[in-house]
Amino acid sequence: MQPVTTTDDLAALCRRLASHPYVAIDTEFLRERTYYPILCLVQVASHDEAAAIDPLANGLSLDPLYELLANPKVLKVFHAARQDIEIFVHKTDLVPTPLFDTQVAGMVCGFGDSVSYETLVAKLTGQRIDKSSRFSDWSHRPLTDRQLAYALTDVVPLCKIYEVMDRRLQATGRRDWLAEEWATLTDVATYRPDPQAAWRRLKPKTAKPRVLAMLAELAAWREMEAQRRDVPRQRILKDEALLDIAHQGPKTLTELSRVRLVPQGFAEGKLGGEVMAAVERGRHGPPPKLDEEGRFEPPPGRMPLVDLLNVLLKLRCQDFEVAQKLVASSSDIEALAASDSADVPTLHGWRREVFGEAALKLKAGQLALAGRAGRIEVIELAADGDEALAAS
Repeated sequence: MQPVTTTDDLAALCRRLASHPYVAIDTEFLRERTYYPILCLVQVASHDEAAAIDPLANGLSLDPLYELLANPKVLKVFHAARQDIEIFVHKTDLVPTPLFDTQVAGMVCGFGDSVSYETLVAKLTGQRIDKSSRFSDWSHRPLTDRQLAYALTDVVPLCKIYEVMDRRLQATGRRDWLAEEWATLTDVATYRPDPQAAWRRLKPKTAKPRVLAMLAELAAWREMEAQRRDVPRQRILKDEALLDIAHQGPKTLTELSRVRLVPQGFAEGKLGGEVMAAVERGRHGPPPKLDEEGRFEPPPGRMPLVDLLNVLLKLRCQDFEVAQKLVASSSDIEALAASDSADVPTLHGWRREVFGEAALKLKAGQLALAGRAGRIEVIELAADGDEALAAS
């Protein structure tokens, strides 16, 4: 059980894998001390072979692997692909394509929101994965047999999981339902954090324009500084400190030093001046625009309708065996509650069939929710308001 450590062996492995229609891929990495993840191990598998590749081996070039990832004739299968793909984008500026994410596909195959890999392995293969090595130090060498065994058993079942899901998607005709998700996953921009949007990660509980403007500048500064130094964001300044600074809006370094969550001595250092420059840009610059993702609480009178729509969403998604988060986000629901012509995905394509049309009928009084026999049912109403049909 030895990992691949030479370029020649890796090239031979990748030539064999390239003869298959798909290859399953997983990675082990560390990012506790860095902004960008450190790639420590790559596991690959086909239906007849599995191997672990050691990116930290002296003299090993990963070019043969990168060529395989870019091969348009080989489908790359991941589970919860975003972090894995982020690594490869950082290394190559390219997204492995074509690709298939079993967690995403699970959302239209009846496995719910963000199904775990362990759950899929147990349900579709009957196996159990020993996760005791999950939090190993994957950068330490040599790797133990136990670590390598864990790494390989983490990728091999992915082949069967993909094949089962592929058959389900064909049988149900739901391949097109995933088109938008694949488009997002294969867009390089998905894996390049935008400093100007970094403030959204902080989920501020205020809509005050000036506070948001300062927070946006502070978050953008921290993001760029973390990228430049390749350290975690929180190592620069913690989230709570950014929020506190934005709310207080200090005008001098002395006032900055008195902000409760700012570390002692921070204001007197080089970064203190940079923080104050960001605060001033926010104090005098335009606030960020609040699109649907930046909405805060809807008007109080609309909340009951939002609640009803969320119940309907859950019921419809249960009927269709599709994950709620794939059909409508919370901001979609709020927008739909506000307007029948809201420009949201929920009112287009297959999502309208699953939920959007029923949501409009509920708003128009053509559907009702009723409790019967210990469960909630969706009742379709006739034009005169009488019950016409039990929809579920």
